Amino acid sequence: MESFWEIFSRTAENLILLYSIVITGSYVILWVISGLYLNRYMKEHKTTDYQRIINSPLAPKISLIAPCYNEGQSIVSNIRALLNLHYNNYEVIVVNDGSTDNSLSEAIKAYELENVNYFINERLTTQKVRGVYRSRNKAYHNLTIIDKENGGKSDALNAGLNVAGNPYVVCLDVDSIIEHDALLKLAYPFMKSYKSRLIAVGGVVHVANSCKIEAGRMIQRRVPGKLLPRIQVIEYARAFMIGRIAWSKLGGLLLVSGAIGMFDKEVVIKSGGYLQGTVGEDMELVVRMRRYMYKQKTKHKVVYMPDPLLWTEVPAEKKTLGRQRNRWTRGTMDTLFIHRKIFFNPKYGSMGLLGYPYWFFFEWLAPIVEVLGLIYFGVMAMLGAIHWPIFFTLLVFIYLFSLTFSFFSILLEELLFPSYKSSRENLSLFLTAMVEPFIYHPMVVYWSIRGNISYLRGNRTWGVMKRTGFGENK
Repeated sequence: MESFWEIFSRTAENLILLYSIVITGSYVILWVISGLYLNRYMKEHKTTDYQRIINSPLAPKISLIAPCYNEGQSIVSNIRALLNLHYNNYEVIVVNDGSTDNSLSEAIKAYELENVNYFINERLTTQKVRGVYRSRNKAYHNLTIIDKENGGKSDALNAGLNVAGNPYVVCLDVDSIIEHDALLKLAYPFMKSYKSRLIAVGGVVHVANSCKIEAGRMIQRRVPGKLLPRIQVIEYARAFMIGRIAWSKLGGLLLVSGAIGMFDKEVVIKSGGYLQGTVGEDMELVVRMRRYMYKQKTKHKVVYMPDPLLWTEVPAEKKTLGRQRNRWTRGTMDTLFIHRKIFFNPKYGSMGLLGYPYWFFFEWLAPIVEVLGLIYFGVMAMLGAIHWPIFFTLLVFIYLFSLTFSFFSILLEELLFPSYKSSRENLSLFLTAMVEPFIYHPMVVYWSIRGNISYLRGNRTWGVMKRTGFGENK
């Protein structure tokens, strides 16, 4: 008769093996779906005349909302970049979220702004709006600046939604570098969607560290000089080019990046706007919008564009990156727990049966399972119960599989949307992918565990995200 320990160890090994097979298989499926879609997208992309969208009367009217906090050094050039986007029917709404520096005064001086009487339709509750500013110069007729008391990013976006006068809104970070044709590419899916209501469109975000930036415009694209930002280039390629694109085709997408996304404003408002008190406001909003559409029994979809639309600075120091990943973990947990009724609920279609379970088991639980597996391995090693040849064979397989995943993501992105001209830069990405599992992955797991502990302790703060600015070696 087997002992308790023998039963326990066999059960644990079988569960770990099953988990590994399922997660590996899911990655392969996502690869195939993403690859097939991207092949079809590029064929369509070659024949799409985006210039016709500018002059088309059917082109969606867009309100671009950009919250800012203490951006005095770059606010003028950032606004200029937003005003120079290649699109006709749009307005720019910059929300000064209680900045304590000279952000507002710099904008007032540069764009000849004055405080105006402006009716605000307060459909969403926000912190007090201190003033609405418009320009005396007709060249900036589509610029509005909202000055309000500090309430955080969600509150600032809700204030922008209250002022937005167009049926579609694009929410983005004001300190990011947006591609000049980003609005054209975001608007295109809304124009061709007719079988179901398109409620949100996201786009690929690229790493801007070490790139040459002038006056809020991308001048030269470069691979980051520092290791951590360079690893994040690969990480972002995996997340956007494989994960989110595939999930958008499966109908299980739960997230549109907070860095840039275009939304149906009516659905956002009726869903209640951005939730305050959470650090995962972007993911939570998309899930809540989709729940609202399911409740209304309205066929809908969320789409991800493979085009690189935005460049953003990523953390270059471990301390700042750790805070960011801690916050991402807490935001994921918050959304999953708030919307736990979705879990394997057929009422919510692919989102409930595929998307939510995937995020639950393979995004949130994966680091926890990995740590438990390491603890189990340590105990078994001390007991001398490890079959080392099998162990090293599995270890090599896992490493090669993760390497293939990274190589495929880098290659796919560079073939379809080449960002770096130098072969040396592309080679540096492949070499970085080879060391990532040993250097970066353990840190991500550690930060995820810390995020779980922080969440259980009731931490709902955003955390200080130190930015060093765009530069040569960042």
